[in-house]
Amino acid sequence: MGKKLFVGNLSWNVRDEELKAAFSEVGTVEEAVVIIDRMKNRSKGFGFVTMSSEEEAQKAVAELNGKEVDGRAINVSEAREERREFDR
Repeated sequence: MGKKLFVGNLSWNVRDEELKAAFSEVGTVEEAVVIIDRMKNRSKGFGFVTMSSEEEAQKAVAELNGKEVDGRAINVSEAREERREFDR
């Protein structure tokens, strides 16, 4: 099972394909998704990348955190799984 990473400080121009290409340089990308604001139809400035292994995820964090993608230094870290409880 892959390891999910959070990618922040993305340019509004970056799409899934560019995000995947950037991370493919350090390992096998299972999925790359830029989160889109549906009202504005543009990136919210962050996304998620799933690398194929823990080792590749660690390598991606080490090598890509702070790297410039489309003119902005991206932030890469392990994604936190957060579950929200809603009152009924």
